[in-house]
Amino acid sequence: MSVYIWFTVLALVYLERSMRVGSAPICAYGQAGCHVPSLADLFDRVIQHSSRMHGISSDLHSEFEQYFLPSKNLVGKRKCHTYGILTPDDKENAQRIGREQLTEVILRLLGAWGDPLSQFYQSMSQDQNQDLNHYSSNKALEISDMVHELRDGVTKMAERMKLLGVLDNTVGFISPESFVPLSAFSFYKRGELRSMDHHDLLYCFRRDSNKVQNYLRILKCTTLPGLDC
Repeated sequence: MSVYIWFTVLALVYLERSMRVGSAPICAYGQAGCHVPSLADLFDRVIQHSSRMHGISSDLHSEFEQYFLPSKNLVGKRKCHTYGILTPDDKENAQRIGREQLTEVILRLLGAWGDPLSQFYQSMSQDQNQDLNHYSSNKALEISDMVHELRDGVTKMAERMKLLGVLDNTVGFISPESFVPLSAFSFYKRGELRSMDHHDLLYCFRRDSNKVQNYLRILKCTTLPGLDC
Protein backbone atom coordinates (compact mmCIF):
# COMPACT_ATOMS: atom_id res chain seq x y z
CA MET A 1 0.00 0.00 0.00
CA SER A 2 2.87 2.40 0.87
CA VAL A 3 4.45 1.78 -2.54
CA TYR A 4 1.14 2.60 -4.23
CA ILE A 5 0.79 5.83 -2.22
CA TRP A 6 4.36 6.84 -3.05
CA PHE A 7 3.75 6.20 -6.73
CA THR A 8 0.56 8.28 -6.62
CA VAL A 9 2.42 11.20 -4.98
CA LEU A 10 5.13 11.08 -7.65
CA ALA A 11 2.51 11.02 -10.39
CA LEU A 12 0.75 14.06 -8.92
CA VAL A 13 4.03 15.97 -8.66
CA TYR A 14 4.85 15.15 -12.27
CA LEU A 15 1.39 16.22 -13.40
CA GLU A 16 1.69 19.52 -11.54
CA ARG A 17 5.07 20.24 -13.16
CA SER A 18 3.70 19.35 -16.58
CA MET A 19 0.74 21.67 -16.12
CA ARG A 20 3.07 24.50 -15.16
CA VAL A 21 5.08 24.04 -18.33
CA GLY A 22 1.93 23.88 -20.42
CA SER A 23 0.58 27.06 -18.86
CA ALA A 24 3.80 29.03 -19.21
CA PRO A 25 3.42 32.42 -20.93
CA ILE A 26 3.66 32.27 -24.70
CA CYS A 27 6.13 34.80 -26.09
CA ALA A 28 6.91 35.54 -29.70
CA TYR A 29 10.54 36.46 -29.13
CA GLY A 30 11.68 33.96 -26.50
CA GLN A 31 11.90 36.15 -23.39
CA ALA A 32 13.03 34.51 -20.15
CA GLY A 33 10.37 32.34 -18.54
CA CYS A 34 8.32 32.06 -21.72
CA HIS A 35 7.35 28.99 -23.67
CA VAL A 36 8.13 29.53 -27.35
CA PRO A 37 5.80 27.49 -29.57
CA SER A 38 6.78 26.51 -33.07
CA LEU A 39 5.05 28.04 -36.08
CA ALA A 40 3.19 24.75 -36.54
CA ASP A 41 1.96 25.01 -32.94
CA LEU A 42 0.74 28.56 -33.53
CA PHE A 43 -1.14 27.45 -36.64
CA ASP A 44 -2.73 24.56 -34.76
CA ARG A 45 -3.86 26.85 -31.96
CA VAL A 46 -5.49 29.50 -34.15
CA ILE A 47 -7.12 26.83 -36.32
CA GLN A 48 -8.55 25.07 -33.26
CA HIS A 49 -9.72 28.41 -31.88
CA SER A 50 -11.36 29.40 -35.18
CA SER A 51 -13.05 26.00 -35.47
CA ARG A 52 -14.51 26.29 -31.98
CA MET A 53 -15.64 29.86 -32.67
CA HIS A 54 -17.40 28.78 -35.85
CA GLY A 55 -19.04 25.88 -34.03
CA ILE A 56 -20.42 28.18 -31.31
CA SER A 57 -21.69 30.68 -33.88
CA SER A 58 -23.42 27.87 -35.81
CA ASP A 59 -25.05 26.54 -32.63
CA LEU A 60 -26.22 29.98 -31.61
CA HIS A 61 -27.59 30.70 -35.08
CA SER A 62 -29.50 27.40 -35.13
CA GLU A 63 -30.84 27.92 -31.60
CA PHE A 64 -31.94 31.43 -32.40
CA GLU A 65 -33.58 30.35 -35.65
CA GLN A 66 -35.55 27.57 -33.96
CA TYR A 67 -36.68 29.78 -31.09
CA PHE A 68 -37.70 32.94 -32.90
CA LEU A 69 -38.30 31.93 -36.50
CA PRO A 70 -39.44 28.29 -36.58
CA SER A 71 -41.93 28.63 -39.42
CA LYS A 72 -40.45 31.30 -41.69
CA ASN A 73 -38.66 30.66 -44.92
CA LEU A 74 -35.33 32.39 -44.44
CA VAL A 75 -33.72 31.30 -47.68
CA GLY A 76 -32.47 34.39 -49.45
CA LYS A 77 -29.43 36.51 -50.18
CA ARG A 78 -28.26 38.80 -47.40
CA LYS A 79 -25.88 41.68 -47.68
CA CYS A 80 -23.45 41.43 -44.78
CA HIS A 81 -21.48 44.44 -43.58
CA THR A 82 -18.26 42.70 -44.67
CA TYR A 83 -19.38 42.58 -48.30
CA GLY A 84 -16.67 45.10 -49.19
CA ILE A 85 -13.86 42.73 -48.16
CA LEU A 86 -12.82 40.78 -51.24
CA THR A 87 -12.47 37.12 -50.25
CA PRO A 88 -11.44 34.05 -52.30
CA ASP A 89 -14.47 31.97 -53.22
CA ASP A 90 -12.73 28.59 -53.28
CA LYS A 91 -9.58 26.74 -52.22
CA GLU A 92 -7.76 27.23 -55.53
CA ASN A 93 -8.21 31.01 -55.48
CA ALA A 94 -7.20 31.18 -51.83
CA GLN A 95 -3.97 29.33 -52.63
CA ARG A 96 -3.36 31.50 -55.68
CA ILE A 97 -3.49 34.93 -54.01
CA GLY A 98 -0.45 34.29 -51.82
CA ARG A 99 0.26 34.23 -48.10
CA GLU A 100 0.43 37.99 -47.57
CA GLN A 101 -2.93 38.75 -49.13
CA LEU A 102 -4.62 35.76 -47.48
CA THR A 103 -3.29 36.80 -44.07
CA GLU A 104 -4.63 40.29 -44.59
CA VAL A 105 -8.04 38.94 -45.59
CA ILE A 106 -8.19 36.92 -42.37
CA LEU A 107 -7.21 39.94 -40.26
CA ARG A 108 -9.71 42.16 -42.07
CA LEU A 109 -12.59 39.75 -41.48
CA LEU A 110 -11.76 39.37 -37.81
CA GLY A 111 -11.26 43.10 -37.32
CA ALA A 112 -14.59 43.88 -38.94
CA TRP A 113 -16.54 41.83 -36.38
CA GLY A 114 -15.33 43.36 -33.13
CA ASP A 115 -17.88 46.18 -32.95
CA PRO A 116 -20.97 44.32 -34.30
CA LEU A 117 -20.50 41.40 -31.90
CA SER A 118 -20.08 43.79 -29.00
CA GLN A 119 -23.33 45.47 -30.01
CA PHE A 120 -24.97 42.09 -30.36
CA TYR A 121 -23.93 41.04 -26.85
CA GLN A 122 -25.20 44.27 -25.34
CA SER A 123 -28.51 43.83 -27.11
CA MET A 124 -28.90 40.21 -26.03
CA SER A 125 -27.97 40.98 -22.42
CA GLN A 126 -30.88 43.44 -22.33
CA ASP A 127 -33.33 41.13 -24.09
CA GLN A 128 -36.54 40.36 -22.22
CA ASN A 129 -36.88 36.85 -23.67
CA GLN A 130 -35.70 35.06 -20.54
CA ASP A 131 -35.98 31.55 -22.02
CA LEU A 132 -33.18 32.22 -24.48
CA ASN A 133 -31.60 35.24 -22.87
CA HIS A 134 -29.16 33.46 -20.54
CA TYR A 135 -27.92 31.03 -23.19
CA SER A 136 -27.66 33.55 -26.03
CA SER A 137 -26.11 36.29 -23.92
CA ASN A 138 -23.36 33.98 -22.65
CA LYS A 139 -22.64 32.69 -26.14
CA ALA A 140 -22.70 36.19 -27.62
CA LEU A 141 -20.12 37.31 -25.06
CA GLU A 142 -18.03 34.22 -25.73
CA ILE A 143 -17.82 34.68 -29.50
CA SER A 144 -17.19 38.40 -29.04
CA ASP A 145 -14.18 37.61 -26.84
CA MET A 146 -13.04 34.83 -29.15
CA VAL A 147 -12.87 37.17 -32.15
CA HIS A 148 -10.48 39.48 -30.30
CA GLU A 149 -8.42 36.56 -29.03
CA LEU A 150 -8.21 34.99 -32.48
CA ARG A 151 -7.19 38.24 -34.12
CA ASP A 152 -4.43 38.67 -31.53
CA GLY A 153 -3.34 35.08 -32.15
CA VAL A 154 -3.23 35.50 -35.93
CA THR A 155 -1.29 38.76 -35.51
CA LYS A 156 1.33 37.01 -33.34
CA MET A 157 1.50 34.17 -35.83
CA ALA A 158 2.06 36.65 -38.66
CA GLU A 159 4.88 38.26 -36.68
CA ARG A 160 6.52 34.85 -36.29
CA MET A 161 6.13 34.22 -40.02
CA LYS A 162 7.89 37.53 -40.72
CA LEU A 163 10.76 36.58 -38.43
CA LEU A 164 11.12 33.27 -40.26
CA GLY A 165 11.07 35.01 -43.64
CA VAL A 166 7.92 33.31 -44.93
CA LEU A 167 5.82 36.49 -44.84
CA ASP A 168 6.67 39.96 -46.11
CA ASN A 169 6.82 42.87 -43.69
CA THR A 170 4.05 44.57 -45.66
CA VAL A 171 1.49 42.69 -43.54
CA GLY A 172 0.79 44.78 -40.47
CA PHE A 173 -1.93 46.19 -38.26
CA ILE A 174 -5.15 46.88 -40.12
CA SER A 175 -7.68 49.24 -38.61
CA PRO A 176 -11.30 48.13 -39.17
CA GLU A 177 -12.22 51.69 -40.19
CA SER A 178 -9.80 51.45 -43.11
CA PHE A 179 -11.73 48.75 -44.93
CA VAL A 180 -15.33 48.72 -43.64
CA PRO A 181 -17.40 51.82 -44.50
CA LEU A 182 -18.80 53.44 -41.38
CA SER A 183 -22.22 53.47 -43.03
CA ALA A 184 -22.15 49.67 -43.05
CA PHE A 185 -22.31 49.69 -39.26
CA SER A 186 -25.47 51.81 -39.09
CA PHE A 187 -27.54 48.61 -39.25
CA TYR A 188 -26.03 47.53 -35.93
CA LYS A 189 -25.76 50.97 -34.33
CA ARG A 190 -29.23 52.42 -34.80
CA GLY A 191 -30.03 51.91 -31.12
CA GLU A 192 -32.11 48.74 -31.12
CA LEU A 193 -31.66 45.36 -32.77
CA ARG A 194 -34.76 43.39 -33.64
CA SER A 195 -35.01 39.60 -33.75
CA MET A 196 -34.49 39.53 -37.52
CA ASP A 197 -31.45 41.79 -37.12
CA HIS A 198 -29.97 39.30 -34.67
CA HIS A 199 -30.62 36.47 -37.08
CA ASP A 200 -29.00 38.29 -39.99
CA LEU A 201 -25.97 39.18 -37.89
CA LEU A 202 -25.51 35.57 -36.80
CA TYR A 203 -25.99 34.36 -40.36
CA CYS A 204 -23.23 36.69 -41.57
CA PHE A 205 -20.87 35.87 -38.73
CA ARG A 206 -21.33 32.16 -39.23
CA ARG A 207 -20.45 32.63 -42.89
CA ASP A 208 -17.37 34.76 -42.17
CA SER A 209 -16.13 32.55 -39.32
CA ASN A 210 -16.30 29.59 -41.68
CA LYS A 211 -14.20 31.52 -44.19
CA VAL A 212 -11.64 32.35 -41.51
CA GLN A 213 -11.16 28.75 -40.39
CA ASN A 214 -10.85 27.56 -44.00
CA TYR A 215 -8.39 30.31 -44.91
CA LEU A 216 -6.26 29.51 -41.86
CA ARG A 217 -6.06 25.85 -42.90
CA ILE A 218 -5.06 26.86 -46.42
CA LEU A 219 -2.49 29.33 -45.09
CA LYS A 220 -0.97 26.57 -42.96
CA CYS A 221 -0.78 24.24 -45.96
CA THR A 222 0.88 26.85 -48.15
CA THR A 223 3.37 27.89 -45.44
CA LEU A 224 4.56 24.71 -43.74
CA PRO A 225 6.47 22.18 -45.87
CA GLY A 226 5.57 18.53 -46.16
CA LEU A 227 1.83 18.86 -45.62
CA ASP A 228 -0.66 17.00 -47.80
CA CYS A 229 -3.13 19.72 -48.79
